[in-house]
Amino acid sequence: MLKKVVVVFILILIVIAMFYYKDKVREQKINHIMDQVSIALKSKLKSDKMDDLKMALFLSKNKALVDALENDDEDLGYKLLSDITTTIKQETDLLIRAQIITKEFNIFARSWDDMYAGMPLGEYRKDFKYFETNKAPRTSIEIGRRLGIKATVPIYKDSEFLGFVEVISFFKSTTEFFSSMGVDIYVLLDIEHIETAVLMMENLMIDEYIVSNRNYNYDHIQTLKKIDFQKLKLDGLAYEDSKYIFYETMYDGDYKDIGGFVFVLEEKYLDYFRNPEDDISFLINVTRSGLYDVVKREKYNNNVYSKYSANSMVYLQDVIDTQDRQIFLDEAYEKFDAYSKDELIQMMLERSVVKKIDGKIK
Repeated sequence: MLKKVVVVFILILIVIAMFYYKDKVREQKINHIMDQVSIALKSKLKSDKMDDLKMALFLSKNKALVDALENDDEDLGYKLLSDITTTIKQETDLLIRAQIITKEFNIFARSWDDMYAGMPLGEYRKDFKYFETNKAPRTSIEIGRRLGIKATVPIYKDSEFLGFVEVISFFKSTTEFFSSMGVDIYVLLDIEHIETAVLMMENLMIDEYIVSNRNYNYDHIQTLKKIDFQKLKLDGLAYEDSKYIFYETMYDGDYKDIGGFVFVLEEKYLDYFRNPEDDISFLINVTRSGLYDVVKREKYNNNVYSKYSANSMVYLQDVIDTQDRQIFLDEAYEKFDAYSKDELIQMMLERSVVKKIDGKIK
């Protein structure tokens, strides 16, 4: 009898040890994924900043643009910027947002419209103070009327300072980069900056944060609304609704905490990732396992508006259900963002006008 009790006791210990070991390995895997997500984020942001800086430097050396700024020819500045970025879009499919800013911090020309020439930016761009004592280009995440990566390069002609050329991006490529690996990212700006980020006032709110990126995954919003963000910020990791949530602090160019990057990894995707001891670069190589195809298929199936063209969405806007409106607007934003102002105007002009008729038809 004693032998049976001992055997049962040993078996119980073995089972407990197996579960403990399994949980320990899982915990190590989660921590390793969190570390690799942090490394991948820093690498991706650095790459995006460098791409924006290269384009801004290129534009700052364009003689025609420099001459237009020197001669205060806003119309020519807009045409030159628009033509350059349109050509880049046609040849490389890269959407470049560029603007020229005067030395008084007013908009001189923007590549995407000619409506705001002369508009002062100083009150929205505290980062411009950097150039009071520095002549070197600056590339960083900054708060303006919208949060984004801003590569700002001073423009000189014969040692005379004329203004700045700036290339701006809004985390689209970063969002898509992580999405392809089954990790969804939410770029969150602290609400205390809402008076500066005036173009984000209608953006989705989570806790005390404004969601800055447009092309995020809606599936996790309700989960994130359950999270204690103060605790998440301290711990860096949370678990809710069978999802792992990671937090990485976001800093501006002066290394000031202005918000955070929140990542959501569904537990069902965990087995697609390699174990930590297998390969230190397992996160970057995860798409080899086939996760990319799984994620892409699920996202396509979940987004009912992704199959519509930009032209079709012009006609859909008046018939969208209230609960779907935000999803529709963000999908429309992504599609319309690839068109010039003139092309968008043409779409609207071609749209059929629907009038509401009151009274009886006789």
